[in-house]
Amino acid sequence: MRPLAIALVAVLLAAGCSTPRRDKITVACGASERWCAMMVKRFSDSTGVEADFVRLSSGEALERIRTARARQEFDVWHGGPADSYVAAKSQGLLEPYRSERSGEIRQQWADPEHAWSGIYAGVLAFCNNTKELAERGMKPIRSWRDLLDKRLRGSVAIAHPATSGTAYTALWTHVELSGGDQDAALGYLRGLHPNVLRYNSSGSAAALQAAKEEAAVGVVFSHDCVAAQEQGYPNLEVTFPREGTGYELGGLAVLAGAHNPDSARRYVDWALSGASQRLGPLVKFYALPTNTQVPAHSKAADPATVKLVSYDVEVAGRAKQALVDRFSAEIAGPPA
Repeated sequence: MRPLAIALVAVLLAAGCSTPRRDKITVACGASERWCAMMVKRFSDSTGVEADFVRLSSGEALERIRTARARQEFDVWHGGPADSYVAAKSQGLLEPYRSERSGEIRQQWADPEHAWSGIYAGVLAFCNNTKELAERGMKPIRSWRDLLDKRLRGSVAIAHPATSGTAYTALWTHVELSGGDQDAALGYLRGLHPNVLRYNSSGSAAALQAAKEEAAVGVVFSHDCVAAQEQGYPNLEVTFPREGTGYELGGLAVLAGAHNPDSARRYVDWALSGASQRLGPLVKFYALPTNTQVPAHSKAADPATVKLVSYDVEVAGRAKQALVDRFSAEIAGPPA
């Protein structure tokens, strides 16, 4: 090798430089596979920035992001309940960014310090298989108390809160319904445990388990059940618990240590825009948009007609790790 080439290699190594990474981002995506695929493709088509994604439930995403803190594998985190983003923020895993689109997002649906922003909202519901319930002499479930019925032994589909944001939303909903009493909330879920088919790693899986008659009812966000209905499963009916139900605020954030922070910020700007938030129904994703310029789809849950608990995302996020650890120790360990 010539002296000049040797010198150049030495300089690059001393600077910690290897082959430069292309202008590409990788997204940790917490919504449905089809939605994730569409979003990164539309972003690339719109901006020319290459993008790919890894589909992860919120618990899995948080763990992967935390584990890779020093050598982050993702640039953006997109989708999944915001309480996980609150937990990530407290651990220094997010890079604050005030998007040029932040003024278009509904008030109180974003972090005041711009560590994350809300990207969609979904309401927790029951996904009833009316055929399976009728065989048990039951009508569609409309109460958390009814979910404890012995006729539902092994027939309730739900995920585990260590891996699923949906399941943690259900857990925190019971904390709110119990007036902040975590012991009471865990007591309810301990009573539900005999009726659980198995604890899934992903929250949306419960909708398909109900659709395919593996379970009589699933605890999911309503838009996941609607999506299953539209896949051709005729026996599904969405209902909401009369005592009150929780909701998710799907998050979006630039990750600390992103390889391409500029392109990651471009992704956030694009994802918050009205144009991108109109895309969900193309892949049967009917969550509520957070951009004030985008009307809710007719198939989205209407918060005005559903009794919602007072769900404080910040409080839920700060309590998450300890509460999930208690669930794993006292009720059931995470899925293998």
